[in-house]
Amino acid sequence: MNALAATNRNFRHAARLLNLDSKVEKSLLIPFREIKVECTIPKDDGSLASFVGFRVQHDNARGPMKGGIRFHPEVDHDEVNALAQLMTWKTAVVNVPYGGAKGGIGCAPKELSLRELERLTRIFTQKLHDLIGVRTDVPAPDMGTNAQTMAWILDEYSKFHGYSPAVVTGKPIELGGSLGREAATGRGVIFATEALLADHGKSINGLTFAIQGLGNVGSWVARLVHERGGKIVAVSDITGAVKNPNGIDIPSLLEHKEETGSLSSFDGGDSMNAKELLVHECDVLIPCALGGVLTRENAGDVKAKFIIEAANHPTDPEADEILSKKGIVVLPDIYANAGGVTVSYFEWVQNIQGFMWDEEKVNNELKKYMTVAFNDIKNMCQTHECSLRMGAFTLGVNRVARATLLRGWEA
Repeated sequence: MNALAATNRNFRHAARLLNLDSKVEKSLLIPFREIKVECTIPKDDGSLASFVGFRVQHDNARGPMKGGIRFHPEVDHDEVNALAQLMTWKTAVVNVPYGGAKGGIGCAPKELSLRELERLTRIFTQKLHDLIGVRTDVPAPDMGTNAQTMAWILDEYSKFHGYSPAVVTGKPIELGGSLGREAATGRGVIFATEALLADHGKSINGLTFAIQGLGNVGSWVARLVHERGGKIVAVSDITGAVKNPNGIDIPSLLEHKEETGSLSSFDGGDSMNAKELLVHECDVLIPCALGGVLTRENAGDVKAKFIIEAANHPTDPEADEILSKKGIVVLPDIYANAGGVTVSYFEWVQNIQGFMWDEEKVNNELKKYMTVAFNDIKNMCQTHECSLRMGAFTLGVNRVARATLLRGWEA
């Protein structure tokens, strides 16, 4: 089941639990605006290349729409639509005053030079500048984009609207980015994990972990689990996988990857098949890579007691049912990886105020938001006698529905 179908399924289940009016339900599902643009740029060799860009703005009942921009060959309308909708519920779950959006360009960033990426980003911004804005829609980095991409968007947007640092988040610190933003999603995963484990009378210290993906999120999760005394027994990324039942020395592993660009030949563990990581013996499994990795084919073999969804949509609905029957606790993505958008909100606030926070304040506020959100989810689980995933969805959908009705929507 693709991301859009799975998201719609979870939404409809939440709507039934909330007993939403059918007209309100339909209204919440329909995106506010869908944008498709052609981005044609001159390449460095003088030839022209054209790429298709998307921006789906899902809902603005609770505030400006918010969501990343990804550069990836598989970006398409359905994926962007699903992720925009997820952002609507995600921002509501952690109670930051945003709606949801998502954007992307179908391209292979590694096949483009830095100059070509800049041209592509600027032409995309030119096509969107009158549809995004500080109080309208605030983009952020996502797969294939980074702080530099946001700097280009900020600069191009400012040519039309004056200097506007709050139009994007995830910017370089020198242009108004927030301290703590780089680690925010990974740190949020840790705070979410701590809240879940505490609810079960456990802590990170002494438990075993398997982490899939060592990009920005996965590498921070690994660092922070290691610092808190967790034993990481398996890790993987696109270059390979490493296991060590005695625990992997994460600082050494990350240093090795930085030097070599790969996990292979790391002498602090044994190599393993990357696909086996998801079913490796551990207490806590944390998928931090692409979606759809836990399926009905492998869910029955998962040995972890807890799954923390640091990636977007890593678990198919069919796998979800299997994991539930096995008694495995799944902490859903719309809460677990919401640390990034939460600190993006802090960055936006700092830009609007013109007053920057120190990193300790950013991290303390993030922990507060993630802890309160977990307690809110648990309350919804008790009210509706449902899983954590449905607890999160009912929490997010209910907040958006309430805001929609309070603003005067008529059924």
